[in-house]
Amino acid sequence: MRLLRIAKIFRVFIRHRLDRLVPDDLVLPLWVKLFMAPLKLLPVPGNTAAVSLRLAFEQLGPVFIKFGQILSTRKDIFSIEMSLELEKLQDQVPPFDSSIAMQIIEQNIGQTIPEVFSSFGEAPLASASVAQVYAATLHSGEEVVVKVIRPGVEATIQQDLDVMFLFARLLERLWQDGKRLHPVEIVKDYKQTILNELNLQLEASNTDRLRKNWLHSGKLYVPEVYWDYSSRDVMVMERIYGVTASDIETLKANKVNLRKLSHLGVEIFFTQVFEDNFFHADMHPGNVFIDISDPENPSYIALDCAIIGSLTENDKSYLAKNLLAFFNQDYHEVARLHVSSGWVPKDTNIEEFEAVIRGVCEPIFRKPIKDISFGKLLVSLFQTARQFNMEVQPQLVLLQKTLLNIEGLGRQIYDDLDLWETAAPFMEHWMSNRLSLGNILKSIGKNAPRWLEQLPEIPDLAFSALIELKQLGENTRAQTKTLVHLERELARQSRRSRYQRFGGLALIAAIFSTMIPLSGYASSNEILLGTSILGSLGVYWMYIHA
Repeated sequence: MRLLRIAKIFRVFIRHRLDRLVPDDLVLPLWVKLFMAPLKLLPVPGNTAAVSLRLAFEQLGPVFIKFGQILSTRKDIFSIEMSLELEKLQDQVPPFDSSIAMQIIEQNIGQTIPEVFSSFGEAPLASASVAQVYAATLHSGEEVVVKVIRPGVEATIQQDLDVMFLFARLLERLWQDGKRLHPVEIVKDYKQTILNELNLQLEASNTDRLRKNWLHSGKLYVPEVYWDYSSRDVMVMERIYGVTASDIETLKANKVNLRKLSHLGVEIFFTQVFEDNFFHADMHPGNVFIDISDPENPSYIALDCAIIGSLTENDKSYLAKNLLAFFNQDYHEVARLHVSSGWVPKDTNIEEFEAVIRGVCEPIFRKPIKDISFGKLLVSLFQTARQFNMEVQPQLVLLQKTLLNIEGLGRQIYDDLDLWETAAPFMEHWMSNRLSLGNILKSIGKNAPRWLEQLPEIPDLAFSALIELKQLGENTRAQTKTLVHLERELARQSRRSRYQRFGGLALIAAIFSTMIPLSGYASSNEILLGTSILGSLGVYWMYIHA
């Protein structure tokens, strides 16, 4: 099956002349060059290479469509033209038979549809590559939506993932930029993302946690999950009503405070990232609704929590310091933080890196603040940092994607959105609060039980450490002695080799001298005697130094 799939991918590759996208510095094996050479004779489609790639993904089906959607957020790798084209990919899949969906629901819930629901819509509300959604009503009166995993989709996904990994490994091996851009890591991240979408129990858990984080905030509402009717393949969730975030006309018609709404979106994002360390990483307009019941104080509604992101404490700290340094136009600090965090190699010249960052940022800062796109600024910096071998940071990919989505959504709602106006005070407050006495005491209180639990082990650990240090010292001394002995032995062997060469030369000279005709200055007996002495000396020299 995999060979058939690869064959189909190659057919699509040829039809759309995707060889136009192959980098010039890609070191191709001979058989690949022979395969691609005839392609140059084929007509080039009238579309650009970016359009051709989008059409190819659409032709290859749902798994590649979703992969293309994720790649569209990787503006640190692809050109703006390519990213914008891939953003057009739509996950439009014909619905599967509703009778099959009902069978799956009944098998997972353990009850019949009429036993659980007083009403159940026969036609799906939505149909995507991974799941299908139905409207229903519980006997208790609550309106719900029922999400069902598409049958047989996991086998298709696994097959396409195998092919993607094959191509990613080839790219990493043959492309000069392959190791820096980590194509295998990108596919691995995508694999995790799409497999998470197959597990509705995980999505339900994410939804429940996000709901609890924001339940009484009045800023973000997350629907309730009905756990009694949810499993790996089925999720039943509260049905919500609101205005889609992209329906700007309705928002304006209802006199919604768009400025407040856009800034609220930024505040929610930064709170999720830095305070909760649990952020919704798929905040495109289709997953965001607006509650306009109070137009002056609108709030958000979040759907589809399959993709959730989080960062390590180190990454959060470095990211926050980087953001503040950008806000303060401290480019030297930005360069230094990139090196100390390991995002660029340790041997990077900080002054040169600072100059490059300044060249990117200074023209932007001279524009009116409302005309600055913070997301595009980060992307420009990532692209510029390539010359300093800055590697793609997989742990920051979801964050970058979400930041671009949030800023794009915010500007769509309110085109004068000043992301920095909201972000800078938030980051300054977060950093000062993080280093405050209260937060330090809170951290101590949080870790104290673990420290107390480990306290009895400290003497044993200290004693073990001392023994290891002692053994390390003894091993070091032994290794030093061994090295000294080796150095002496190597020197002795080197001298012996020189002496043997000298003796050998003397012996050769003796033999050679017997072949020289008599010159008349010495008798043959004298020459024979001298030769014998010289040869004997050569043999003796080699013997005593052997």
